[in-house]
Amino acid sequence: FGSSGFVLCCGPLAMVRGHAKADAQAKNAKKLAEKDKAGSQKDAQKKALKLICPVCKTQFTNYKVLQQHYDSKHPKDTCPAEDQCQG
Repeated sequence: FGSSGFVLCCGPLAMVRGHAKADAQAKNAKKLAEKDKAGSQKDAQKKALKLICPVCKTQFTNYKVLQQHYDSKHPKDTCPAEDQCQG
């Protein structure tokens, strides 16, 4: 018993939480490093946007989506050829 009346533990289990905390921090640091290495979705999305609507300057990933955009947003205009919309 210690002077305050509590049992003092000096065995190998005394630092269990400290060791678990260090392990958790190391695991979290590794996870964050892998996340940063992978890159963001926004960067990949920007690379995929290859076509631009000449009317409203909205960017699209492929020509079919651009055609659907023209049908819904610019119904009075005709959709230009794919090579005229390259960004």
